[in-house]
Amino acid sequence: MSDSSTDNLRKAALNYHEFPRPGKLEVRATKPLANGRDLSLAYSPGVAEACLEIKADPLTARNYTSRGNLVAVVSNGTAVLGLGNIGALASKPVMEGKAVLFKKFAGIDCFDIEVDEPDPEKLADIVCALGPTFGAINLEDIKAPDCFIVERICRERMNIPVFHDDQHGTAIVVGAAAMNALRVAGKTFEDIKVVSTGGGAAGIACLNMLVKLGVKLENIWLCDIHGLVWKGRREDMTQQKAHFAQASDKRTLDEVIDDADLFLGLSGPGVLKPEQVARMADKPIIFALANPTPEIMPDAVRAVAPDAIIATGRSDFPNQVNNVLCFPFIFRGALDVGATTINDEMEIACVEGIAELARATTSAEAAAAYSGEELTFGRDYLIPKPFDPRLSSVVSSAVAKAAMETGVAARPIEDLDAYREKLKQSVFKSALLMRPVFEAAATASRRIVFTEGEDERVLRAAQAILEETTEKPIVIGRPEVIEQRCERFGLTVKPGRDFEIVNPENDPRYRDYWGSYHEIMCRRGVTPDLARAIMRTNTTAIGAVMVHRGEADSMICGTFGEFRWHLNYVNQVLGSDTVQPHGALSMMILEDGPLFIADTHVWSLPTPEQIAQTVIGAARHVRRFGLKPNIALCSQSQFGNQAEGSGKRLRDAMRILDSTPRDFCYEGEMNVDTALDPALRARIFPQSRMEGAANVLIFAHADAASGVRNILKMKGGGLEVGPILMGLQNRAHIVTPSISARGLLNMAAIAGTPVAHYG
Repeated sequence: MSDSSTDNLRKAALNYHEFPRPGKLEVRATKPLANGRDLSLAYSPGVAEACLEIKADPLTARNYTSRGNLVAVVSNGTAVLGLGNIGALASKPVMEGKAVLFKKFAGIDCFDIEVDEPDPEKLADIVCALGPTFGAINLEDIKAPDCFIVERICRERMNIPVFHDDQHGTAIVVGAAAMNALRVAGKTFEDIKVVSTGGGAAGIACLNMLVKLGVKLENIWLCDIHGLVWKGRREDMTQQKAHFAQASDKRTLDEVIDDADLFLGLSGPGVLKPEQVARMADKPIIFALANPTPEIMPDAVRAVAPDAIIATGRSDFPNQVNNVLCFPFIFRGALDVGATTINDEMEIACVEGIAELARATTSAEAAAAYSGEELTFGRDYLIPKPFDPRLSSVVSSAVAKAAMETGVAARPIEDLDAYREKLKQSVFKSALLMRPVFEAAATASRRIVFTEGEDERVLRAAQAILEETTEKPIVIGRPEVIEQRCERFGLTVKPGRDFEIVNPENDPRYRDYWGSYHEIMCRRGVTPDLARAIMRTNTTAIGAVMVHRGEADSMICGTFGEFRWHLNYVNQVLGSDTVQPHGALSMMILEDGPLFIADTHVWSLPTPEQIAQTVIGAARHVRRFGLKPNIALCSQSQFGNQAEGSGKRLRDAMRILDSTPRDFCYEGEMNVDTALDPALRARIFPQSRMEGAANVLIFAHADAASGVRNILKMKGGGLEVGPILMGLQNRAHIVTPSISARGLLNMAAIAGTPVAHYG
């Protein structure tokens, strides 16, 4: 990475942490506090009743407080990944980040606790004293061997799960990857030779896990910075390393690598050499997990061992060993059964669950979320993707089951099938929904033209696109203005070098562009002179012509101006008898999950046919996010109680939809509260075909759709992704003037998704 890119990433990261408010977490009340009665229940005198219940039966703390779903992430900052001993305070951004992952992946509330205490026994005393507050403890970034001491003391003294993720989380994911790698290679744990580099917490835990899975202790050769760990060695030895000491006169990695079946690297860059890989067994398994630079790069392995099976810690190579596959879900399962500890059986259940998931047939949701990738078990797909929606139900339920079978579950679950279904339903209540879209967009390098290229938000988005995606931004604007603004805003991208510019005032393609526009519009009243003028002044029309001519794959416009003005020119050039706009769809990411709203912009007063088109288009696009569409057609009318108005048009749209079998759920017409409240809907209309809350609201008037969208955005804390222009085959999107640079980046990811799957 260049110095300028590094500097830009630094600025972006600092801005992300500081704005619009410092940090990544906040505390929100879960109960109303609107009047005196609420106050008397929340605090004195009503709170005493909950206190007395807990005093009489401590297990009821789960019923009356947040403890049953609350985890502490505890660190003293002595071994922060990639940064070393930076101290407790400096580690806080990392711990806040871990807390965010708990919440987003598993719905677990989390407090980050940074403790300025280097002594492991004193640190353990502090953690143990926190027991009444939390349902579980996640120890994080504590140096070895102190981490072993802290975890041992806490597990002995606390009656809740204590889990050092740097050790066990890494070990679980490595165990799952190794289990499947051996299956691909046709080998078994009992027969393999393992050579490992790195004697820290993660390395030792991984070796312990491999032993639990069947690797023989005498077949493990551990090396650290001083060479082989051998019996009698005194330099930099710990009790944990000594457990793997070999009675051998060999002293170096180079001496022990011959015929190794598995190399496990948790050390540093360049530790393993290609010539050493060449001396390993057939179908060698290389887990080079040092970050950001592995012990050996995958291409160097392939050069000497084409049949090698490779995993790294990086997201830009197949088989990323990432703790996020494990820790949210092992805690979810443990908390849900009130586990008093996380034992070996629960960890192995987690290993087997992750491994089995990679071998299973890919779900429709996972396929949609990672559109374009080959998610088929084999050499390049040993473990699931971190955003596979099945992880929660499969792994958490496996952990819960193991806890019950081993007698450490204080609250056993009677119906595991129902529990799995509940986990499935909660998977997508997450603001991480855009990540699978970025993953899908990364499978193709599409050219995205921004028609308002002089706008600061566009230029910032262009820089982010170059840093975060494989897309190629093109901007329309005056080169001298763009260059000046890049410099003024402190952007490191250079127009002409990093992205293409189309200059509306002086571009060599001008004649070709106005000629193409005139050819399209000559029978719709556009003269050559008018075509020339439009191609000099109208950047939206220029962008549409570029897409029409195949010089760009998709366009994004609308950072200023009125939506339908832009739509007019987009539809003139890119529309046809068979390709027409089907409505605009906005995804609002809310606290309890996503809610899609349509049609917000295209049809002011849509006909039944247009409403039906909007419904079909919305169902197709909702699947882009790995979601199952549950569509409500919304009106003031409720299941026929108003004869005319929007209710009649929606009923006519329902008849159109019902005329052909559909592979998604839709229902209407109904009020918004009826759409979102299944209990209310069941009372009003027990015959409803819809189950659960709707995740898509379709309106019969743009005013209603736009109003709901803006209220959710401005007062409901919703983060908008969109509007997504449906029906033009992903060739154009028209945003709104309120969009941010991040919003433009999200839209670029949507525009960058291969168009074969979406209309």
